Amino acid sequence: MAVDVGPRDSGSSPSETPLTEGAAGAPASESGATGRLSIEHMSAYYGAFCAIRDLNLEIVPQAVTAIIGPSGCGKSTFIRTINRMHELVPQAHVEGAVKLDGEDVYGPDVDPVALRRIVGMVFQRPNPFPTMSIHDNVLAGIRLGAKRPRAELEGIVERSLRRAALWDEVKGKLKENATALSGGQQQRLCIARALAVEPEVLLMDEPASALDPIATLRIEELLSELREDYTIVIVTHNMQQAGRISDWTAFFTMDEGRAGYLVEVGATSQIFTSPTQQLTEDYISGRFG
Repeated sequence: MAVDVGPRDSGSSPSETPLTEGAAGAPASESGATGRLSIEHMSAYYGAFCAIRDLNLEIVPQAVTAIIGPSGCGKSTFIRTINRMHELVPQAHVEGAVKLDGEDVYGPDVDPVALRRIVGMVFQRPNPFPTMSIHDNVLAGIRLGAKRPRAELEGIVERSLRRAALWDEVKGKLKENATALSGGQQQRLCIARALAVEPEVLLMDEPASALDPIATLRIEELLSELREDYTIVIVTHNMQQAGRISDWTAFFTMDEGRAGYLVEVGATSQIFTSPTQQLTEDYISGRFG
């Protein structure tokens, strides 16, 4: 669960980086934008099984990058390596580097909890906390940090719900249980909960796959708005969705040993109209396998 890190601070000392315990914020990258991800020769394992092999990938900040590919090629594993959720699986580990704004998130001094304050995640199925109200769901991560004035907390609730395009629908029932919301509303509530702690990166694992077409459209519209402020990485099996919502697309597949690997990455318009690799063209056109 994400928790608050307070305001951004470009003056963090080397001994208290954004990813170490107690850090107060994240420095801008050299380009001036935060949320730049660089994956360098990264391999992910479950015990002895290699799920992702020697991955090199740059994720552009303040944009939506779609991860596509056949089932079992490591797409969900990949995004879980970014905020170190992968290592929560027994005997799972990662080799290589995953860098956020130039800092390796697997470095020896990095606190995984601090990392997850900066890299939020939204899962395939909505997972609001069932014993909490809508209001308290939004603040769940905030309240794990330092105590804040009530007026500030109320402002965070409204701001987060507005960012998630949910405020107008729930402003009159904030004290009601979150499970009373529709599936699409619950998913937007989970997005609001992730945004409340002001992350740099938002990871999404097929966030609309369990939703109806109308709710899916609302999520897609929301992502189009959020791309201006966040680095978004989304796993999707829906080619049309990837084409509609993403700025960049990375195509993964797997080798004979079922290890996932990156085939190519590029601007979404290029990947879907003139990919450089035959494997990509076959997958996009439905001829894969």
